[in-house]
Amino acid sequence: MIELERTFLAKSIPDLSGCRKKQIIDIYVPPTKDHPTLRIRKDGERMFITKKEPIDGDSSKQNESTIELNQEEFEALSKTEGKRVEKVRHFLNVGERTAEIDVFQGPLLGLVLVDFEFGTEEKKDAFQPPGFCLADVTKEKFIAGGMLCGKSYGEIEGQLRKFGYQRLFQ
Repeated sequence: MIELERTFLAKSIPDLSGCRKKQIIDIYVPPTKDHPTLRIRKDGERMFITKKEPIDGDSSKQNESTIELNQEEFEALSKTEGKRVEKVRHFLNVGERTAEIDVFQGPLLGLVLVDFEFGTEEKKDAFQPPGFCLADVTKEKFIAGGMLCGKSYGEIEGQLRKFGYQRLFQ
């Protein structure tokens, strides 16, 4: 499956009080790789293993393969040595689109990213982000999940500052 998306740094956190949300735990393997493309995920009550790789070096287009796991499989795989990241994902309706607002927890506390998914490249390219989005970081390697995992906010703060990002808390 090909995934078309754009990722933005948040300028502010909109009112999320009425939004559906879920806790996400990601484990990227192998931990020795700078940007692991294999991810074990607990997504609310569902669990998956996913391999996600950019197509022709364009991170807005990803080749994604996912297999659903049961609890026993997830528990066994989650013991694998890997780089971890935790976040709360909020789903906010913005016009005809749904914004997936990731509020990072733990060592990345203060980082908030906003993802939008698209059905066609034309819609992706024509999209105008809402006012709570600061900068398009879709093609910034440092912000990819496989690059963020295992890092702290302090380790990426300098790169975030280049976009005028201010640490956000919910």
